Amino acid sequence: MTLVPLLGNLAATAAVVALVMLATLGVALRLRRHSVIDTVWGLGFVIVAAVSFFLSGLQGEGVTARRALVLALTAVWGLRLAWHIGRRARGRGEDPRYAALLRRCAGPVVPFTLRTIYWPQGRTMWVVSLPVQVAMYQNASLGVITVLGVAVWTTGFLFEAVGDHQLARFTADPANRGKVLDRGLWAWTRHPNYFGDATVWWGMFLLACSHWSGLPTVVGPILMTHMLVNRTGKALLERRLARTRGPEYAAYAERTSGFLPRPPRRRRAGDRG
Repeated sequence: MTLVPLLGNLAATAAVVALVMLATLGVALRLRRHSVIDTVWGLGFVIVAAVSFFLSGLQGEGVTARRALVLALTAVWGLRLAWHIGRRARGRGEDPRYAALLRRCAGPVVPFTLRTIYWPQGRTMWVVSLPVQVAMYQNASLGVITVLGVAVWTTGFLFEAVGDHQLARFTADPANRGKVLDRGLWAWTRHPNYFGDATVWWGMFLLACSHWSGLPTVVGPILMTHMLVNRTGKALLERRLARTRGPEYAAYAERTSGFLPRPPRRRRAGDRG
């Protein structure tokens, strides 16, 4: 592995991410809905992986099998997530998170949204994707760590995809309006989709760890996990659910793990759901 081609790739993907964010802003302004960035989020990682795959191949860097594997896993994860979020958002208006943010805007909308929505998400996308980019340039052979990385990725992908499916099926039933989903994976963790998302990126990190150069990319899964647990994921959603679901959600939270899956505690007498 040589450093100069990798540095060129990192610069190129930073420019590509910036262009993706600017293009998404343009679409959002036309649609009057900034939540379109949630659909683009997964697609952005696929674009970064595709650019890295192309550039590393053009420069004769990396192991073809690893490059193809990393591209395939990133594409499967990113395209499924984009499809899921896009389908869920179809026919809806602006996401309440972005609506609340826009109410704070006291000046021109474009600079405000660039600063508060698009550049933060673009920076996060680039940092989280570091294992993907670095793995494309590694010459180490595939081995036990690679197999372990695929196993961790698969576990995370199944948690995320199955959790999303269970929640979509639950919310589609009018009889469940206002209720709390506490069955399936949702009995083991209050956020199987977020746990799965984080686990996917720990798997991608392991795929980059067949060579020492992958170790610094641990910042990627750490940042993703931090965002999902403490910022835009679990913390934000649970504040809203605590307001809208009241005692039922409080009882569910008491018996169910907040993130890492574990068997649920026994219901106390009087618990509903």
